[in-house]
Amino acid sequence: MHPAKLTKLCWRVAAKGFKPLLALALLGALALPAPPALAATPDKILIVGDSLSAEYGLRRGTGWVTLLEKQLASEKKTAKVINASISGDTTSGGRSRIGALLKTHKPSIVVIELGGNDALRGLPLDMTEANLTAMTQAAKKAGAKVLLLGMQVPPNYGGAYGATFSGLFAKVAKAEKVALMPFFLAGVADVPDIAAQFQPDRIHPNEQAQPKMLANVWPELKKLLK
Repeated sequence: MHPAKLTKLCWRVAAKGFKPLLALALLGALALPAPPALAATPDKILIVGDSLSAEYGLRRGTGWVTLLEKQLASEKKTAKVINASISGDTTSGGRSRIGALLKTHKPSIVVIELGGNDALRGLPLDMTEANLTAMTQAAKKAGAKVLLLGMQVPPNYGGAYGATFSGLFAKVAKAEKVALMPFFLAGVADVPDIAAQFQPDRIHPNEQAQPKMLANVWPELKKLLK
């Protein structure tokens, strides 16, 4: 407001019983420009996984998590990725360290990629389910969105075991109302010539498979970004 107009308005307000100086202060405050809107805090994406996310057997910088960082940059997403994956980790290991990770990093999104080693070690499926549930609930309580990456086991584990194992990821996701990528290794471990996609141990995807793994994760993860 122009100073002269503001002064006249002050005296009009004063005539109604307000002291001139008080009126001037009040109207001056009203005349101040609104403070600028605060910029949105960038997302922090915490990856809690095993060797599939820890670049086991790969050249550094070629795993799907590093490719994710490049994807975010290419789409101008100002998100920070924290890769807390440990080769050989199980859902029990993830459950034991999720609290400290949440407290330290304060993520807005948590990607849980665990469970494969539980199956390889023959651990009880109800324990795997309980651990995934506990991790998901802890992340939600800390204010983070959650994306579960589902896994499957080879046919030699038996049809009943395989169906129960793969189904527990969907079960947890539905119960906790969180995002799910049903099979993290879709297009990698379920194709005719899987040898071309895996390292010699036939357990860990090779460098060629990493872009496909990211392609599986990205559509669901992108929905969770600000």
